[in-house]
Amino acid sequence: MDAELLSEAFVELTDTMVAGFDVIDFLHVLTDRSVQLLEVSAAGLLLADPRGELRVVAASSEAARLLELFQLQNDQGPCLDCFRTGRPVAAGDLAAAAARWPRFAPAAQRAGFAAVQALPMRLREQVIGALNLFRADRGAFAPASVRVGQALADVATISLLHERGMRHSDILNEQLQAALNSRVIIEQAKGKLAERLGVDMDQAFALLRGRARASNRRLSDLARAFIDGTEPLTTPAPGLGRSPRSSGRAQGATGGR
Repeated sequence: MDAELLSEAFVELTDTMVAGFDVIDFLHVLTDRSVQLLEVSAAGLLLADPRGELRVVAASSEAARLLELFQLQNDQGPCLDCFRTGRPVAAGDLAAAAARWPRFAPAAQRAGFAAVQALPMRLREQVIGALNLFRADRGAFAPASVRVGQALADVATISLLHERGMRHSDILNEQLQAALNSRVIIEQAKGKLAERLGVDMDQAFALLRGRARASNRRLSDLARAFIDGTEPLTTPAPGLGRSPRSSGRAQGATGGR
């Protein structure tokens, strides 16, 4: 495991006090760094809305995002079990997990995944979501990787709750709802941009995110501007999909958004 990249990840996941803090981009940092550090194929993140219902808020690839949506639509899967129990949930061989998740396990295999590890986003008794790690190869996740993955999820959870919960729980609910609303706008912009440029959804998201970071704007603001026609986004931005905090190592990571 790259110690320098690990250090950078923890710095990024505690950096919530900066002006213009972007919740959606912050959560994508968690999924991106999970893929880069833990040698997994993809990662997805579910957060609870103010009513306690789980929503997909970040994923490292379109395949992972769709699989997370599949879990919610079918009310079945490791991320849901993890959220409900507040404990890690693992399946080293999804082919053998059909009895446990009769709809999710085959869907995950069709998406190219053979193993899964879900980790709770939890602070003491409060569970706000779950991080799902997917791997294309069968086999149990290494204990060291699970510990690092849980540490990343824990730090992100503490950072989110610190940034919002220090003021009032109503603010937490409002900001979580705002993040979920932003996700809808971003998905709309992603689809429109993919169709306009003839690229896939992962590339479209990489373009949006890269342009937002390059112009120091919120991802949701840029997506809204693109949808209403005030931001053309007709050509890819330089360094498409690459985080300005990342070095060349990140280019070898698996997955997009």
